[in-house]
Amino acid sequence: ALALALVPGVRIWGVNPLWGDSPTVSIALLAGALALLNAFLKPILQTISLPITCLTLGIFALIINTAMLYLAAWLSNLLGAGVLIESFWSALLASIIISVVSAVLNALTGVNDPQGRA
Repeated sequence: ALALALVPGVRIWGVNPLWGDSPTVSIALLAGALALLNAFLKPILQTISLPITCLTLGIFALIINTAMLYLAAWLSNLLGAGVLIESFWSALLASIIISVVSAVLNALTGVNDPQGRA
């Protein structure tokens, strides 16, 4: 939701006959699609692209995050969310924002903490 609010090239458009005109459902569909893709497809892509990621000192991981965002938008649009990504640069900025927010929330909640502190 923060990426949708901050990045001008990523937005929810139109009124959906399935879910109504509330953007909350569209944001939830996009978040759910992104979570599923990050859980199942992203580890495979990261493993395959590990040599490129090492050569670019981790920058290629941003490209993978951007691709996941594009796929999530496409999947959520299949369900009628109406998410529009206007350009690659908008998607890249949105994926950076999503990564930063995710890292902050993981640090605050203690998720993925190796010592189990919450």
